[in-house]
Amino acid sequence: MALVPITAPDYDVDLSIAYATADNFTGAPVYARPDCWLHADAAACLRQAVTLARPLGLRLKIFDAFRPSEAQWRLWEHTPDPEFLADPRKGSPHSRGVAVDLTLVDAASGRELDMGTGFDAFTPLSHHASTAIPVEAQRNRLLLMGLMTAAGWDFYRNEWWHYQLFNARAAYPLFSDSALPVSMM
Repeated sequence: MALVPITAPDYDVDLSIAYATADNFTGAPVYARPDCWLHADAAACLRQAVTLARPLGLRLKIFDAFRPSEAQWRLWEHTPDPEFLADPRKGSPHSRGVAVDLTLVDAASGRELDMGTGFDAFTPLSHHASTAIPVEAQRNRLLLMGLMTAAGWDFYRNEWWHYQLFNARAAYPLFSDSALPVSMM
């Protein structure tokens, strides 16, 4: 299988899978299980990002990773906004297992660094280049971007939390929930 499980102890990350709870922009759970999966290539880049963050006293907190195609349709049907969601007819990098939504946390306190907006805030304030957020949040976004790009990830300019592998749509196939050994949906 091309998708591998991402667990907190194996990858030294914090998991807070938002779409398995009502704490997301839909206001309802989308996933039945809070599982985290990535394509093996993305998992290797995630390990590299964790390694780069550790000496800085930082950890990665993951909100979403592999998103079954069925889930992408549910999100799109709720909010068909191409500025913040991939049209499921084209396919999301999440549905290919090569995208991750995440933030940085202070390793000592476990507190999230201020990024200026929350995860999935569908507003121009979420754009990487927004200067309408506090300077500290701008620095934190740039720190996250530096760690992730140094580890081999590409960023999406409209969402400070979203990173994906380069050439995601051309190089990786779409997966549905049936690709998993246990259904997320």
